[in-house]
Amino acid sequence: MKTAHKRREPIDLTQGPCWKVILLFSLPVILSYLLQQVYSISDAAIVGQTLTAAEVAGVNDTNSLVFIFLQFAFGVSAGFCVITSYYVGMHDERGVRRSLATQLLLSAALTVVLTALALVLLDPMLAWINVTPAHHEVYTAAHTYCAIIFAGIGAQLFYNFICSFLRAMGDSVTPLLFLLFSTVLNVGLDPLLIFGLNMGVAGAALATILSQLASFCMLLLGCARGGNLRIRLKNVCFRRDLFLEIGKGGLPSLCRQGLASIATICLNRSAGLYGDAAIAAMSVVSRAMMLAQSALIGFGQGFQPVCGFNYGAGLYHRVKEGFRFCVKWSTVFLTAVSVLGLVLAPQIIAVFRNDPEVIAFGARALRLQCLAFPLCGVIVISSMLTQTINKVWQASVLAVARQGLFFIPAVLALPHIWGELGVQLAQPVSDVCAFALTVPLVLGVLRDMDRQQRLEKIR
Repeated sequence: MKTAHKRREPIDLTQGPCWKVILLFSLPVILSYLLQQVYSISDAAIVGQTLTAAEVAGVNDTNSLVFIFLQFAFGVSAGFCVITSYYVGMHDERGVRRSLATQLLLSAALTVVLTALALVLLDPMLAWINVTPAHHEVYTAAHTYCAIIFAGIGAQLFYNFICSFLRAMGDSVTPLLFLLFSTVLNVGLDPLLIFGLNMGVAGAALATILSQLASFCMLLLGCARGGNLRIRLKNVCFRRDLFLEIGKGGLPSLCRQGLASIATICLNRSAGLYGDAAIAAMSVVSRAMMLAQSALIGFGQGFQPVCGFNYGAGLYHRVKEGFRFCVKWSTVFLTAVSVLGLVLAPQIIAVFRNDPEVIAFGARALRLQCLAFPLCGVIVISSMLTQTINKVWQASVLAVARQGLFFIPAVLALPHIWGELGVQLAQPVSDVCAFALTVPLVLGVLRDMDRQQRLEKIR
């Protein structure tokens, strides 16, 4: 039992070779992100095999709407926890407790706002994606599914919040274990609720919510008992100054996730100008690239606590060393993935859709995106660095640059200039522009860190 307990102990991310610490801590985070992708695919497969055609259409048509609210909530909850790793690195236990209290309150407020907003805007949003009562079966399925998912935003948000907080404390293994538990539970609940209780599309939505709620309750129980967090919730106190500090930490994630959701809808609208095959092709390309990016994002999310620990401890040389290591190897990884995509683009598209028109459109889009994909390592890791060390304006600019400043305008404008090629070029063009903006910003942040280190030595 002692050995098992020690394995679940948080890691001191300020000790040991920086590259080794980052790899050991990041691996469970990367596996978590990959598992989430597998979970999404398997859940979609189960739904596709168990529901009627109209119900499947209703669920699939609303994926973009669900993505907007859930990814927005997940990103912000992860951003809230950035400040926690800073306090852990300072060995400030009171600061950790206070940050937890403030984050719980902010998460609760965010849950209320997002739930109310999603439910109030449900019908207008369905109309926006052309799901109306005129198509009764599809509309009923879509409305039922979205209403249940949106009503359960709190369960999903708090589950992701606790997982993010555990990682900020130096424990990346427990979130992976509970994500595995949640995935298995959801896969088991799907047929039980859809078939066993004859709930149809409502059962598919409830399976997702209940699996997240069960995982959150178990994590919260461990938190209340001390567990990995080693914090008694009854002793938590609250400070107003942390409210703004943590809010600023979550702002870049808020911008990033919100714009990513809007970008998905803009892409679908522009692709729709060229028919269903173009929409299907870009959806497949997005899914394939998201699978590759999940490893990059997991690496970046794993780097953030390491960065926060060492920045809080004043070990700026380790922060820079970790940053260089992450940029180098993420670029190597993305280059290898890009070469694979360039060579096997048609085969990759065919795995998802075996339609010649979809394959032709998607293969060209995938190859174009692969040309600029290696640049994303610098973009993502730099964004994570600036957010973690609380460089608010730089982090906010980097958070909005790739999607908000470049991709959304590009995907709306380029199709009117270059036609189909404009849809396919929007992402690589935005990646090149975001890279050009990122490099001078992050170099300035690193120089500021050098100056700060010299000043602290003088003092």
